[in-house]
Amino acid sequence: MPELKVDNITNLAGSGKPNLPVAPTVGSNAAISTLNTHSYTSSGTEPSSPKNGALWWDSANDKVMVYIDGEFKNIELNSVAASGPAFMGTRGVFMGGSVSNSASNVVQYVTIASPGNATDFGDLPINQMYHAGHSNKTRGICAGGYAGSGSYINNTNYITIGTAGNGTDFGDITEARAFLAGGGDDTRTLFGGGNATSNTGAPNSRTENRTIDYFTTANAGNATDFGDLSYWRDYLTATSDATRTVFAGGEDYAPSGSANVVRDTMEYVTTQTTGNVTDFGNLTVARYALNSGVCADLTRGLFMGGYGGGYNNVIDYITIQTTGNATDFGDMLETNIGPGTCSDGTTGVIGGGSLGGSAIGVNSIQKVTIQTTGNATDFGDLNTGNLEYPTACSGT
Repeated sequence: MPELKVDNITNLAGSGKPNLPVAPTVGSNAAISTLNTHSYTSSGTEPSSPKNGALWWDSANDKVMVYIDGEFKNIELNSVAASGPAFMGTRGVFMGGSVSNSASNVVQYVTIASPGNATDFGDLPINQMYHAGHSNKTRGICAGGYAGSGSYINNTNYITIGTAGNGTDFGDITEARAFLAGGGDDTRTLFGGGNATSNTGAPNSRTENRTIDYFTTANAGNATDFGDLSYWRDYLTATSDATRTVFAGGEDYAPSGSANVVRDTMEYVTTQTTGNVTDFGNLTVARYALNSGVCADLTRGLFMGGYGGGYNNVIDYITIQTTGNATDFGDMLETNIGPGTCSDGTTGVIGGGSLGGSAIGVNSIQKVTIQTTGNATDFGDLNTGNLEYPTACSGT
């Protein structure tokens, strides 16, 4: 059935409101303030005995619902059009990480538009650090990493972002590995690269990995092979918009296999089309151990921090749909590796990480406005001190 989305309705014939069969008022946005033939209710619970076409403002969840064929169905309105991809939301969630070199299961959250300290959310089923995450707006998942048990893991866990509580097992990625990157869209989550427990094809028996896995985020289960990165590498990051996922940075091996090489490589995939990556361009500074978690809006993706010739506080940005080299955005408040990052599509938040030169985790949270180049500013603090290598995502 064709769908028509309308931002604004104006009566050009004269004064008064358009004479429509259904005339909703949506929250405080009174697009049309009177009703004609159908009922309208604003409440936190579902109205009783509705008729087809009845409208309900679900004030508990900030949703507009219409009663059709025996049930209320959600209406998405362009008047509340997101500034970010559909997988983003108002709540930023930080999952796991390393506290004093021990893996953590702590989950905590912030309201991205409201600076302040993080609030406890719950716990992951296992301790997880050096992992990666993504969300479909309602469900956040994190995969891989190190559980502190002596080896890398393939475990994937999820939380329901709008409901504080403990995480649940989701499934497994195709290979146990850590230091991987996560991205995707509102239906599919991708995890790429990392460091595996054994050689997976890299020259000289190296354990860097080039695999890209994907999940259907709404459906618990094991990952499916998506394609490959151009090179075996770990400590990389990723960003995404509605259709494209871009992997960036990381480290791999020298041709001799005797030393690591830090990369400025960026390459992308179309998130809904399985296959190998395509070259995108280069970061402003080659580095690894960058941020974990997508920090982006509808057009622009950001990459933060990392190590390359030393700890750095660099923030780069790209226009995700336009291949080319990254551009300098500004600086974080301090040099930092491995922070968790996420966005509501307007503001990006940067939490935790390891301070340059100290190898000690921090609990600070910083923020940037994605469409406004400049340095990060203070947001608040995580509720876990000395938190290195968390991952993050956002949703509602």
